[in-house]
This record gives sequence, structure tokens and C-alpha cells, in this order.
Amino acid sequence: QVQLVESGGGWVQPGGSLRLSCAASGSIFSINRMGWYRQAPGKERELVAVILSVSIANYVDSVKGRFTISRDNAKNTVDLQMTSLKPEDTAVYYCYAALSAGPGRALANYWGRGTQVTVSS
Repeated sequence: QVQLVESGGGWVQPGGSLRLSCAASGSIFSINRMGWYRQAPGKERELVAVILSVSIANYVDSVKGRFTISRDNAKNTVDLQMTSLKPEDTAVYYCYAALSAGPGRALANYWGRGTQVTVSS
């Protein structure tokens, strides 16, 4: 069994900052990529940021320059530092990992349960 547990969501005023954290645990052999998706009410889930290694990361255009994703391979954790938050960033944020549970086993996608981020005045 693999578990992804998020923390760090909450309410913040526009222009504020929040840091999301996610820890993966369980039967993990190797993690290919980790990232964050979000889903706002009435909208489809969208990829916010993904990190393939310590230095290779991609972001959706709407968060470039404001969000930073980082990963600790030793701890199987991924963080999302969010700054200059806007009301349109309001969503449930889901942690994601593509990982292998054992030698020779194919990659599979795992998701956390989500953490609410609300940006409003």
C-alpha cells in the first residue's frame, strides 16, 4: 500500500503565501515524478507543477514565477511554495506521485486526498 498525505492548506488573503507539503509512504521502490494538481469548483482537475528530479520542474503558465515545487528524494516528500496568491488559485490541491512499488514493476499513479486552499479577502 502507498499513501500520500498532504498538509499545509488553509485560508490566505490575496497576495499572501502558503506552503503545501506531501509525504509518500508505504511500498515504494522508486519515485519517477511527484507533483501537484488542483481542482476548483465546477472545473476540471489541472496540473499545477511536476518535478521529475531535483532540478527539472514544470509549471502551468498561470503559476509560473509565483509557485515553486521542490522535492526531497531521501524523504519521499514534495512541497509547493505558493506566493502572490490570487483568488483564482482557490482550489483543492492534490499531491501526485508516479512510482514503482518494487523492482521491475511498472509505474503507477497515486494521489493524496487533497487539501483546500482558499484565497479571499
